[in-house]
Amino acid sequence: MEEIWQTNQKFFVLINCQGLGYEIQVLDSLFLKLKTNQISNKKITLWIKHIKNEDSDLLFGFTSKEQKNFFIEILSIRGVGAQIGMGILNKLSISEVINAIKTQNKQLICSIPGIGQKMSDRLILELKSKFKNEIQTSEEKGKDQFKIKDPEINKILDDIQLTLQSLNYKNREIKNILPIIIKEIDLLKKNEHNLSFENLLKLAMNYLDKDSSNISS
Repeated sequence: MEEIWQTNQKFFVLINCQGLGYEIQVLDSLFLKLKTNQISNKKITLWIKHIKNEDSDLLFGFTSKEQKNFFIEILSIRGVGAQIGMGILNKLSISEVINAIKTQNKQLICSIPGIGQKMSDRLILELKSKFKNEIQTSEEKGKDQFKIKDPEINKILDDIQLTLQSLNYKNREIKNILPIIIKEIDLLKKNEHNLSFENLLKLAMNYLDKDSSNISS
């Protein structure tokens, strides 16, 4: 990535491909990580959605295929544009959106910039149909996946999973490491340590890299 910048609450990266520059809008979480050099030593994979308008070609980059597909589903809803879609993914994780749909949490949906009461009703109605299988699966799993009730911590855990996937760690490795991170969170809470995304991501990567070095040796 050649350059990163912010314009009117939009976050961009410039990718140089054989001398041709591609301007890609990304989520603010990825922008922050790039800006603070948190993932500068790792290869990043972006899933790109190309939107062609009458007078422009727009590119949107995501760190997982799930985010890209979710973005595409959002855009298929009448009256919902790309910036609303980006705003939803900036504010909430996919699991949080699905849970908001399941519980019809209009207040949470309306907290996203650009979404009013009518649009929140439309989003909940149409996304409930589009993500029927995901909602059913989440109901079956209940709260077994994570036993942490703090929504901020769950958002951090979701971001950690997506970041580790974008850094080409294997899904099996990530799945195995999450229970360890959850236990570490409990310990950090008791000792009143900082539970920031950066600290927990670094902790997860340390465990994963350690396991990888043990296997290779």
